Amino acid sequence: MNATWEKFCNDLLDVGEILSDPIVPQDPLTQAEGVRYLSRLLRYSTINCVEYTDPRWPQFTSAPNPNMMTKIGADNPDNVYMRANISGKYTYRITGTRGTVPLVTFGSRINRYHIDGTMMQTGDLHIHDLEVDEHGRFEFIASSEKPADGTAWLPMDPESNLISVRQTYKDRRNEVIAELSIECLNPDGEFVPLAPEEIGQRLDKAIGMFRGTAGTFLEWSRKFMPHANEIFDWGQDYFQNAGGDPTIFYFHGYWKLAEDEAWVIETEIPNCEYYNFVLQNFWVESLDYHRSNIYINNHTAKLNDDGTLTIVVAAKDPGYGNWISTDGHAEGTWAMRWIKADSHPIPTAKVVKI
Repeated sequence: MNATWEKFCNDLLDVGEILSDPIVPQDPLTQAEGVRYLSRLLRYSTINCVEYTDPRWPQFTSAPNPNMMTKIGADNPDNVYMRANISGKYTYRITGTRGTVPLVTFGSRINRYHIDGTMMQTGDLHIHDLEVDEHGRFEFIASSEKPADGTAWLPMDPESNLISVRQTYKDRRNEVIAELSIECLNPDGEFVPLAPEEIGQRLDKAIGMFRGTAGTFLEWSRKFMPHANEIFDWGQDYFQNAGGDPTIFYFHGYWKLAEDEAWVIETEIPNCEYYNFVLQNFWVESLDYHRSNIYINNHTAKLNDDGTLTIVVAAKDPGYGNWISTDGHAEGTWAMRWIKADSHPIPTAKVVKI
């Protein structure tokens, strides 16, 4: 057998031991979703570590799109997540067509998911900071040194290795995402054909990303599980270290309900560009939002007469508030976001019989 392939397969078996970690529920649904989750992470890791690896010829990829179905670390159903592998030693030009989605953010990062499951922010840029011409076109430079001519700039660090993009819908049916392309302006060196040692290194990096990603969000569930159905601020650094957007204030946690119980969440709504609440499974993946009502945002939420918001998580529609379906799950994780908010009210929550 090819030694590179044999090592890769053995490494996969090793990462798969996460399914039997003592904290992981052993019910059939959680285990089946866990196997699916690992297959998704593997797909994501190989796309980004085996393919599209040369920072001289980057491309934006979108693994969590409708075809790839990758869900990682409290994915937002309203987001289109894009990324490109780059290097801080080069200068890049990103061009695009604006589209109509309300929020588009760009970030440069030092991605260490293949090493220790973390991601360091090295620069951020928002669509509101860019000049968009009459045809909806825009462009900016991403580099470690600021352009001398005043061109719009996404700062990078010499160690930056990733540019990430978040595009956020309010109304997915009627809004159009920005179209983006990226070009390295100063590529150097010659193309080198793929060699056995090179593919081995790429697969090792993919395994590292696979293991690091799975491990990071297993630890989230381990942290949240003892505080089921509670809501509080864990500290934003914890989520920023995993690659969170610095303009977002995150709430994350765990939920667990019996069939005759509902989790009722009440909150004020701050002045903000966007908010949402998303129900997730144990693996910190959003539930099936194409089929079930497992999330709301500021476009779909129905507010109370006094402007507050009531969310009711339950197996069946209780007839009041904004019902979020558990979609056959008895427990899992959840996420709530305030984006560019002028305050960060902490919701209250209680479990009631229905």
